[in-house]
Amino acid sequence: MSHPHRPDGIDPAARSRSRRRALQALYAWQMAQAPIEQVIAQFQHEQDMEIADLAYFEDLVRGVGAHVADLDGKLAGFLDRGVEAVDPIERAILRIAAYELLHRPDVPYRVVLNEAIESAKRFGSDQGHTYVNGVLDKAAVSWRAVEAGAARKR
Repeated sequence: MSHPHRPDGIDPAARSRSRRRALQALYAWQMAQAPIEQVIAQFQHEQDMEIADLAYFEDLVRGVGAHVADLDGKLAGFLDRGVEAVDPIERAILRIAAYELLHRPDVPYRVVLNEAIESAKRFGSDQGHTYVNGVLDKAAVSWRAVEAGAARKR
C-alpha cells in the first residue's frame, strides 16, 4: 500500500479531487459569468473540500479566472476552432491544464496531461479526451519544450 502523501507533502489523490472541483467551478463560472470569488465561496460551501487540496483548488480557479484571456490566446494556436466553440467542459479542462503548464512548473507536464485526459474521459463528450490530448500534447511541447523533449527521448 502506498502512502497518500509524497515526501514533498503533496497528496496526489487530493490534488486530483481539487482539479475535478476546479473543473466544476470553472464550468459554472463560464456558464453563469458570476464573479470568481462568488464561485469559489459557493463551492467551498457546497462541496466536501476537506478531502481535496483546498489551496490548490483556489489557485486553479483564481489563476484561470485571472489569466483567462491570456490562456485562451495561448491555447488558440493549438485549436482547430475558436476557444468559445470548444465544448464548455473541454474548454474548462483546457484552461486548467494551460494554467498548470504555464504557471505551475512544479507540476510535471505528464501529470497535467494525464489529469486533463482523465477529466475529459469522465466528464467530456465521447471523443473529447482525444481532442484534449491532441491540443495539450502540442501545447506541452511548445510551452515546456525541455521537459517534454527529455520525456520523449526516454
